Amino acid sequence: MSEPDRQHESGSAAAVGDYFLPAGSGSRHLIFPGVEIRTTAGHQLMLSVVRFEPGSVVPDHSHPHEQMGMMISGRLEFTVDDTTRVLGPGDIWRIPGGVVHSVRALEEPAVALDVFHPIREDYL
Repeated sequence: MSEPDRQHESGSAAAVGDYFLPAGSGSRHLIFPGVEIRTTAGHQLMLSVVRFEPGSVVPDHSHPHEQMGMMISGRLEFTVDDTTRVLGPGDIWRIPGGVVHSVRALEEPAVALDVFHPIREDYL
């Protein structure tokens, strides 16, 4: 017996199977040398797993999207506005839309989880 479709709060129907995605699924992009992002979007937010090779850099940039994230493994040096911090596993960042920020991987590979609102169309 198959399970019925469920209704999202937005009113659109989704098959039960759409609630879960296997590891490694989603859109994949090499956004800078040594920086790969895998993204999955819902209706209004986007979840991204970002892998950094040692020494890779995401240069100064800004975007209108609010961004929050958490370090999964390794260490990254973040500069947000004029504040620089080295973050490790479990550390969290919050970056409002329009604020200039950059990231540099240190001596080991690193993995971070990023969430964007609204969805970044350029990462779909």
